[in-house]
Amino acid sequence: MRQIVLDTETTGLSAEAGDRIIEIGCVELVARKLTGNNKHWYLNPERDSHEDALKVHGISNEFLRDKPKFMAIAEELLEYVAGAEIIIHNAAFDVSFLNKELELMGRPAFTRRVGKVTDTLAMAKEMYPGKRNSLDALCDRLGVDNSSRTLHGALLDAELLADVYINLTRGQDALLIDEADANTVAGITTRIDLRQFTLPVLLANDQELAAHEDVLKQLDKASGGKTVWRVAGMPAG
Repeated sequence: MRQIVLDTETTGLSAEAGDRIIEIGCVELVARKLTGNNKHWYLNPERDSHEDALKVHGISNEFLRDKPKFMAIAEELLEYVAGAEIIIHNAAFDVSFLNKELELMGRPAFTRRVGKVTDTLAMAKEMYPGKRNSLDALCDRLGVDNSSRTLHGALLDAELLADVYINLTRGQDALLIDEADANTVAGITTRIDLRQFTLPVLLANDQELAAHEDVLKQLDKASGGKTVWRVAGMPAG
């Protein structure tokens, strides 16, 4: 499926309270590869940004005065995302703003036009429970260079999130990445059936078995002879 990594910047935190979108950045992936077919808009929100929001994105109210309103770019955006999987960090936030903008136009919700929405924040929380999972934290954890991110910007953040998403979802695919690339033609990836491979079984040698037994004995001693695998293996008496 064609994927679009999307990010927005807004005048504040609540679409329901009247905050609006001021910037949208989109990065396209096809077969998990960047295509360069990206989209980026600055928008006139018809209201000023909250002071706290200005500290986050640094986009002045004056800069946005002559930018198009959301209505002017809505059709281009909807055609661009139509049917795609949309990847967003903290998706509920961005989707609520997109839905509200379309509602103000009398148009159906954003989610009605796309294939599905994937939330990388939810993915990261599942993979790294109890850890910080902001975009910056994930960049640091996954080795994605975010040194140019001094302020939030929709297109830059979408580009960083695309790298983060690829790393989050690589998994076992990394073992077959070269063969997968070789079997990708015109954006279609051929799955490799692992059943065609005969995997050798390597048994432990005497030295390795002895070392393993020594570790088990140390665990037995530390637990007072109550290690579960020893007790479970003893005959009933």
